[in-house]
Amino acid sequence: MKGYPIPLVPGPVSVPEAIRAAYGIDFGSSDMEGDFFDLYGDVEGKLQDLLDTKNDVVIQSGEGMLALWGALKSALAPRSRVLAVAAGVFGYGFAEMARSLGHDVAIVGFEYDEIPDVERVVERIEAYRPDLVTAVHCETPSGTLARLDGIGHAAREAGALFCVDFVSSGGGVPLSVDGEAIDLGLLGSQKVLSLPPDLAVTTVSDRAWEAIGRVGYVGYDALAPWKEVPACRLLPYTHNWQALEALRLSLEALAAEGKEAVFERHRSVAARCREGLRALGVELHPREEAFCSPTVTAARVPQGWSWSDLDGALREEGLVCGGSYGPLEGKVFRLGHMGSQARPELVDKALEVLGKRLRRL
Repeated sequence: MKGYPIPLVPGPVSVPEAIRAAYGIDFGSSDMEGDFFDLYGDVEGKLQDLLDTKNDVVIQSGEGMLALWGALKSALAPRSRVLAVAAGVFGYGFAEMARSLGHDVAIVGFEYDEIPDVERVVERIEAYRPDLVTAVHCETPSGTLARLDGIGHAAREAGALFCVDFVSSGGGVPLSVDGEAIDLGLLGSQKVLSLPPDLAVTTVSDRAWEAIGRVGYVGYDALAPWKEVPACRLLPYTHNWQALEALRLSLEALAAEGKEAVFERHRSVAARCREGLRALGVELHPREEAFCSPTVTAARVPQGWSWSDLDGALREEGLVCGGSYGPLEGKVFRLGHMGSQARPELVDKALEVLGKRLRRL
C-alpha cells in the first residue's frame, strides 16, 4: 500500500503516531477485565463533553455506517413512518436504507449544492407526522454543512425521534446534541477523531431508549444490549480495546487543545483552503460559501481535466484527496481538512501541488 506525504482524503484521515501507538499495546480480553469497563466509562464521559450531551453514548466495534444501520433497526418498529431530510448522497441514502428495511419513507429533498431549508423541513414534519426524522449534518460528498436549528424540537413536538448523522462534523464544528434535541446522534472514529475506521459512536436519548426497548431488535448492530454498559460489566461481543484506548488519547488531545480552539482551527483551515482554490481559478462546490463545511472542501474538477487524470497527476506529486459520488461523481473533488489533517501547512502544500499541475495544463 502506497503512502502519500500530503494526505487530504476526507476520511479515513491520517492517524497521528501517538494514537497509532495504542494499537501496539497488548491488552487482555475486554470481556473479562474490569479495566476495560473503566476505560469505556471514561471515554463515554469525554464524548458527552465533546458533543455537549447528557445522553448515554454507545461505542461499538465497527465502521461509522454501523451506527446508521444500528439506529434505524433498533429504534423503528415494522412499517414505521420515516421522513428523510436530504441534500446529498447520505441524506438520500438514509431514505433508501429505511426503505430497504420495509418502512414508509417520505423525503424532503434539496439539490446537492444546497443545504436543507429548516422552515420547509418543519412544515413537512408537521404535515407528515413521522416516527423518525433523519438528517445529515455534514454531507461529505458535497462539502456542505446543514443547519439543524429547530428540526429536532419540531420532531419532538410531532412525537418523532430525531436521528442525525454527524460522522464528518462531530468534534470539528460547534454542535450540541442536547441543544438540537437529537435523539440518535451518529459518529465514526475515522474523521475528526483521527482513528482508523474501527468504532461507531451513537448518542442515545431517553426517548430513543424507550423506542429501542419497545422494538426489541437483536443483532450485531443492535443498540439495546449497550444500555447498561459499562455498569453491568457485560458486553454483547469482544470489544476493540486498542481502538478504545486510541479514542481516549484522541479525546484527551482535543480537550487539551480546547473545544473552541479546535473549532477555530477547522474553520480557519477551511477558509484558507477555499481562498487558495479561488486564487487558482478553481470553482467551489457549493458556490454559496455559507453552505461549506469546516471539515471538508468540495470543488469542481477544473475544465480540461477528468477526475481520474487529475487524481493521477496529484498522486504523482504526493497529494491524495477524494473524488465524489452519485450525481457529483467525476464532477467534484474534495479536500478533507478534518482532525489530524486540519493543518494550514498541509493545505498550503496541497494548493501548491494543485497550482503546479494546473499551470502545466
